Amino acid sequence: MSAAQAAPFLRKITPGGGTALAWLAGLLFTALLRVRLPGQAEAEVLAGVVILRWDGLTMLALATLLALRGSVLLTRRPGAALCHLLGAAVVGSLPLGVTAIPLAQYLAVDIALYTIAVTRPHHESDRAVFLGLGTIAGYLAVRLACGWSVGTTTALTVGLTAAVAWLLGRAQRQTREHAEQTRLRIAEQAVTAERLRIAREMHDTVAHSIGIVALQAGAARRVIDNRPDQAREALAAIETASRETLAGLRRMLGALRTADEDGHGGGGGDGGGATKQGLRGAGGSAGPGTDSAPSGTLALSGTPSPSETPPHSQKSPHPEMPPPTETPPPPDTLTFPKAPGLPEMPGLAALDRLAETTAAAGVQVAVRWIGAPRPLPPDIDLSAFRLVQESVTNVVRHSGADRCTVTVDHRDPEALALTVEDLGPTPGRERERSGGGSGYGLPGMRERVGLLHGDFTAGPRPDGGFRVTARLPLPLPTGVTPA
Repeated sequence: MSAAQAAPFLRKITPGGGTALAWLAGLLFTALLRVRLPGQAEAEVLAGVVILRWDGLTMLALATLLALRGSVLLTRRPGAALCHLLGAAVVGSLPLGVTAIPLAQYLAVDIALYTIAVTRPHHESDRAVFLGLGTIAGYLAVRLACGWSVGTTTALTVGLTAAVAWLLGRAQRQTREHAEQTRLRIAEQAVTAERLRIAREMHDTVAHSIGIVALQAGAARRVIDNRPDQAREALAAIETASRETLAGLRRMLGALRTADEDGHGGGGGDGGGATKQGLRGAGGSAGPGTDSAPSGTLALSGTPSPSETPPHSQKSPHPEMPPPTETPPPPDTLTFPKAPGLPEMPGLAALDRLAETTAAAGVQVAVRWIGAPRPLPPDIDLSAFRLVQESVTNVVRHSGADRCTVTVDHRDPEALALTVEDLGPTPGRERERSGGGSGYGLPGMRERVGLLHGDFTAGPRPDGGFRVTARLPLPLPTGVTPA
């Protein structure tokens, strides 16, 4: 059996099972030392008188029972399991006629010390190693008190192996703790970066709305005497823009305040904790006033006026507003030449352009619209686009698939449903390995959905591939009260 084939088998062995196997292997080794093997003139160790009698065999059987019992208890009650294994080592050494506990009888104890050091708190592991070393010293002390010879060298060797096993377990535990702390810290940084990007986007939305209000107010002031009907239209546009912007601010600030009080971002589930290896992080964004994409996401270039936005995205009543100043995208952002037809703040209306951009990167994106498109609040429209953009980027960079499907479901009047899924790696297509991303795209998406009080799930599909789904609640129209 090759090493690759043996690895899954070894992973299936529990700590208790490994301890039992170590004890049985020690017994076998002890027996082999006391018989003449082929090629030997005599046995390595002369068998003691006691081991050949019924009382010696009884003690070995009792020691084996103690060791097996300790192996069963190792996961649930490690302290009691260690006491059983130490007792088995002492009892199993008595009929052998040795001057110290042999290493073969201490192998199971070494595995228990390693397991306790890895899985239990520091004070428990410290107590375990002191108990293990103390048993070796106590065995020698009893023999000295009885006037018998002692095997100091053997005892030092056994004690050294026990200390090494404990140190290896402690190092493994520290490595795991450091990795977990690093993972949590990076995840927090990803959530913070996503919040900063959401804040920048909200700043852009508010600035855009204030610009609309200013222009419409100026237009109303000029025509209020001569054309009051146009003035009324301008004032209505001011009211609509102000209400939508204020509602978006209230939703976002209220969600941020709630998340800070709870100590986390909230949000939907994670699909049973499923994660996808190598998913990109949200990264940073450009400064205010730019259509920024996170590092590692597909960037859409070009910023025409909002008046060119299709009907189901937020419209601007004043197309004369100048576009913001463009800034270069982050270094690992996938960019493509300018193309007309993109809104200043991208929304679901830009999905067709996103599909074109993704096709240039080698992945075909099929966009499915279910239900009649409807106007969406700017913050929800933008967040929906960002979720799709990040998910599609993950497909391009890490799934190995050559196509994916984006589904936008408008059938529920109270929520917008989004689904992005791929069928898994395509034969002959390389997926990007570690080093191409931070692996924290999911926390950023989950944070964004949570701030909108939505539900988020991500995980493998039953028949292969990966699926990301999000449900974003929609505010009730003005003047409508919940049933």
